[in-house]
Order: sequence, then structure tokens, then C-alpha cells
Amino acid sequence: MAPWAPALLLLLLPSPLFGLPPRAADCPASCRCYSATVECGALRLRVVPPGIPPGTQTLFLQDNSIARLEPGALAPLPALRRLYLHNNSLRALEPGTFRTQPRLLELALTGNRLRGLRAGAFAGLTQLRVLYLAGNQLVHLLDFTFLHLLRLQELHLQENSIELLEGQALVGLASLALLDLSRNRLGTISHEALQPLVSLQVLRLTENPWRCDCALHWLGAWIKEGGQRLLSSRDKKIVCAEPPRLALQSLLDISGSSLICIPPSVHVEPLEVTANLGEDLRVACQASGYPQPLVTWRKVSQPRKEWPLAQAHPDGGVPRLGGHGAPDTGSGMLFLTNITLAHAGKYECEASNAGGAARVPFQLLVNLSQQQRLPPPPAAGPVSHEPLYEAGSMAFRALGLATQAAIAAAIALLTLTALLLAAMICRKRRQRKKEAGPPGEGVLFVNDYSDGPCTFAQLEELRDERGHEMFVIDRSKPLFAEGPPAEGLPDRAPAEGAAPGLLFPAPVAYEIHC
Repeated sequence: MAPWAPALLLLLLPSPLFGLPPRAADCPASCRCYSATVECGALRLRVVPPGIPPGTQTLFLQDNSIARLEPGALAPLPALRRLYLHNNSLRALEPGTFRTQPRLLELALTGNRLRGLRAGAFAGLTQLRVLYLAGNQLVHLLDFTFLHLLRLQELHLQENSIELLEGQALVGLASLALLDLSRNRLGTISHEALQPLVSLQVLRLTENPWRCDCALHWLGAWIKEGGQRLLSSRDKKIVCAEPPRLALQSLLDISGSSLICIPPSVHVEPLEVTANLGEDLRVACQASGYPQPLVTWRKVSQPRKEWPLAQAHPDGGVPRLGGHGAPDTGSGMLFLTNITLAHAGKYECEASNAGGAARVPFQLLVNLSQQQRLPPPPAAGPVSHEPLYEAGSMAFRALGLATQAAIAAAIALLTLTALLLAAMICRKRRQRKKEAGPPGEGVLFVNDYSDGPCTFAQLEELRDERGHEMFVIDRSKPLFAEGPPAEGLPDRAPAEGAAPGLLFPAPVAYEIHC
């Protein structure tokens, strides 16, 4: 036998001798496939691996790093019955993700990072029996979230952060037998929310911060009348967290008369505001009551069923209105930005809680003056007909804050430029004075009067090479310019010592020293 024969025989031995299941030829890399089961757990996978056999009925993908189920990732697996995706990093489920798994019976999504469930996320799962959603980060369960799960029997929602269960969130769960809402942040739950659960047998509501007021009166009465069969001895301990006078007491031990609510009261000041175009407006709606009322703003012209346009809790919230709102930390604040004529009209602030509702009207007027109308188109020519806005005019106030700030900045810049130019001119003058020579440089001063006085007629203006001005006496010119005799004056003989051509007597002559 050839020396390599033993090794060849060893390779041909079936794998069950080593205690490992056979690996199918089309099994994904690093996964284990046997019968109709594929195990791909704890492989640090980021996506569903390709190459999973189409006939797979049980798929283990737990303990990986899958953050998103890509569209069509499960499409090749129509025969899937059980899918385990717990302990991954899923943040959201796209609508129709499981549409191609009509035979799926069990879906485990425990221990992911789901913050919300969109409508249609479970569409197509008409045969699903068990759904695990525990240990996620769910906060709100919206209406019709589980509408497509007609045969679901167990819904595990424990260990989330659920604060709100909307009235129709559980619609469609007519076959549900077990609902686990323990260890969440529920303060209240409505009777309407549990009414669709006609087949319910086990209900777990413990370890929630229950607010024991009039809204929970039904729950205590329902448990005492017939709901006890749904609660185990441990599940009956529904402990109140507030109000303080009822804290740490069991709901079943509190009389119905102690579960009270204070109807809300609303205050808006002022009730009417006139605003200019382009301005921003904030109006506070103060509400009080117990439990804390939900404050809602709406425009009266809009039907009430289209609410909420703006909502805020008086303990702080995020109000909005018709796309023009912005977040605000005030209580029940209506915030309108860049006001236009469309904002004018009547508004209503409503505060509601389990004790009732209260409303207050509010009127918004928008100021539109002649100065705020658009200017006419400019005529041909270089002259501009654009209106000038004074700082105190209504048209200037109607400009946006950013435009006003830009105009003020431009005026300040022009003023600063003028001041700088003035300073530069003064500095140049001072430098010229400093660079000038000593007094009298470039000017000829004649102090010799031996040959008599001189006049402007005898001065000749000259400039030297440096441009300095000087005057030179020309003695060849007469002391006074000659001219015709003045009219109306008698002819007189020239006085003694007078120069020829003298118009006035010699004593009248003015001596000019140069």
C-alpha cells in the first residue's frame, strides 16, 4: 500500500465518528448545518450570511453584531419556522421585513436596541405564536403596532422603557394568552388598551412606577371583580409610586374614593397679540392639574380630529405647529417663526388629563401697513427707487432680525471707515508739518530799507527746485502801478518826493515789508 493511503482513508471517514454533525455543501462559512437547522450564533456577524439553504426551518443568529436586516435578506427562506435574533444590535425593523416568512411560529428579538416599532414591521407573520421583545429600549407602543399578528399567543415586552401604551396598540391580538409588561416605566394604562385581549390568561404588570389616580380606578375594580385569575400572587402586587400620600401602597388595598384627579385649569396671557411680518412669537399656555395635563395648541380653523399640531407637557416638552414650530423648554409654549399672513387667526390651547379638559382661545393679528408693501419695479436709468427704511419705521421693524442686524453692521462699518480716513488725513498733515524745514526756509525776507519801502507791485513770486514759495523784490518796477487819473478829481501837481505814476499822494502810500 502506498505510504499516503492511511491518510486518504482517514479523510474518507464520515464525520459522525468525531461527534460533529455533517456540514452541507451549501452551508454558510463558519456555520453548522444539519437537517433543517442552521446555527450561526456568536460568529461576530454584521449581516445575515448568504448561502443559507432555502429549506431551513430553524435559524440561530443570536449573539452577533447584526444592526440591520437588509431588505430581502430573509427572502430566500420561505420555510422558516423559528428565527432567533436575540442579543444583537438591531435598532429598527423596516416595514415588510418578515413578509416572506408566512410560516414563522417563533421570533426572538430579545436584547437588541429597538427604540420603536413601526406600523407594518410584523406584516406577513400571520402564523406567529410567540414574540420576544424583552430587554430592548422601547418607549412608546403606538396604535396598531401588532395588527397583523392574529394568532399570536405570547407577547413578551418586559424590561423595556415603555412609558405610553396607546389605546389601540394591542388591537388585533384576539388570540393573545400571555402579556408581560413588567419592569417598564408605565404610570398608567387604559381599560381601552386591554379590551381587545379577549383570550388573555396571564397578565404581568409588576415593577412599574404606577400613578394611582382616577385613571387606574378601573384596574383595581377589574382585578377585584374577575381579573385575579389573570394574576399570580406575585403579579397582584401592583405598587403605587405616586402621589406621595399613596406611595408604596398596593393598588388593591386602596379604596376607590382615594384615587382622585384634579381637572386642569388653563391660563394664557395675553389673549390677543399683534405681530409684525417676519417676527417670531412665543405664547405660553400655563396649565395645572393632577395628573399633569397634556397641553395642545391648534388653530381653530383646523378640525379637532387632526390634532395634535403642537403638544407639550407643562413639565417640559417639544411643541410644534404646522411646520413653523421649534423646540422650546417652556411649559405649553406655542412658538411661531417668521410670521406671515397665514399665521393670523384664532388659536386654542387645550389642557387635558384623566380628570377632564379645559380650553382657552387666543387671537393673533398680523400688522400689514402701507410701508410694508413691496416697492414698485425700478424705472430705467441709474436712479434707484428702492425705499429707504428708517430704524424707527414700521417697515424696518418688519424686516427679519438677521436683516436688521446686517443693516446695523453696515452702518457701523461705514462710520468706522470714515473715522479711519479722518485719522489718516490728520496724521498726514502732522507728518508734513514735522518734515518741514525751519521757519523761513524757502522764503526771502528783505529787511534792508536803505533804498526805501516796497509794495506788492515790486514783488515777484518764484518757486525753487523743492517747490518752496518765495518773493523777490524787483526795484526796477515802480513803487505803485501807473494808471489813468481818477475821474472827477482835479488835476494836481505831484507832491515832492513822489514817484512817477503815483495815483495818490505820497503820505497815503502803505509800506509793505517783505
